[in-house]
Amino acid sequence: MPELASKAAPKDASKAGSTTSTDALIIDIKAIQRAARMLEAGELVAFPSETVYGLGADAENPAAVANIYAAKGRPSNHPVIVHIAPEADLGFWAQAIPPQAYQLITAFWPGPLTLILQRADHVSSALSGGQTSIGIRCPSHPVAQALLREFKAGKGGIAGPSANKFGHVSPTTAQHVRDEFGDGVNSPIAYVLDGGQSEVGIESTIIDLSRIATHGPVLLRPGDISTAEIAAVLGAPVHAADSGAPRASGTLESHYAPLTPVLQIAPVDLLAALSQMHQDGQRLALISYSAGAEKTVPLVAHYPMPEAPHGYAHNLYAALRDLDQAGADMIVVEAPPQDNAWQGINDRLRRAAYALTDKFSQYKHL
Repeated sequence: MPELASKAAPKDASKAGSTTSTDALIIDIKAIQRAARMLEAGELVAFPSETVYGLGADAENPAAVANIYAAKGRPSNHPVIVHIAPEADLGFWAQAIPPQAYQLITAFWPGPLTLILQRADHVSSALSGGQTSIGIRCPSHPVAQALLREFKAGKGGIAGPSANKFGHVSPTTAQHVRDEFGDGVNSPIAYVLDGGQSEVGIESTIIDLSRIATHGPVLLRPGDISTAEIAAVLGAPVHAADSGAPRASGTLESHYAPLTPVLQIAPVDLLAALSQMHQDGQRLALISYSAGAEKTVPLVAHYPMPEAPHGYAHNLYAALRDLDQAGADMIVVEAPPQDNAWQGINDRLRRAAYALTDKFSQYKHL
């Protein structure tokens, strides 16, 4: 079992979804140094961020980046995000950086926002799936920041997609990473830094600025930072992705999915749908935020969720992972509200439920 890079203090549920505080963690400097040396040697290291845990490699080492793709089973044309320290030189990774990028950096970095920019000529196209763009972010998690500052004396970048097999539910704890890849000599991961449970709980918002002169700012993936917040900073609307937008992490129709089929049901239809599925002999697990739905029919398992979007996002992947182990035929999700604050959550649930098998497709219309 890898040594811990930090020890998490008990989480204050009222602050779920907020950025991890340095007061809540004791940073293990020796573990940080060990992880940095492993990255510098070309090995893979899983590390915490405020969004989810990342599978890290030296972004300037093509062989190490290739090992990320191999470990995840990730298609080679699917980009990864490069994580940099707060003091790092953005101009090393990107070129023709527009002023809007610095506006968003001032407002939201360090934090759960990824910017798509024009890739610097010397930076490997393997990071962007062969595209001329590149995704960059500066995480706010104190363990991630300590690692980035130690790695190459803060001047390097860590390529870090989520630390899970491609398309699966992202990990929000170190144990989730170990469950996904194993632990020990047979794991492709050399080291796992433990920074407690990720506070945001879903992946970063991704905004494309690589074509801003012709297309304006474009949302490629929603997250904790909403389009309304971004538009307020830029003083301009954020547009939906078009057919020519760069490919970005986590944007396939089926993604973030447990092995157990996922079905969303509108709150007004939930009780009747649960009854019908129970009558049909389905073994059900339920994710809900309304009180009482779990009492309608016998359930294999129930995961009650907070009513506020930040708390819901914080718990979402843990809920999907837990219920995936419950032995249910289906995970039924009470569909969250559809307003802007829930945009990132609804995106993840839609993708998790996209591949509902033919066996259960009849229930899509309940």
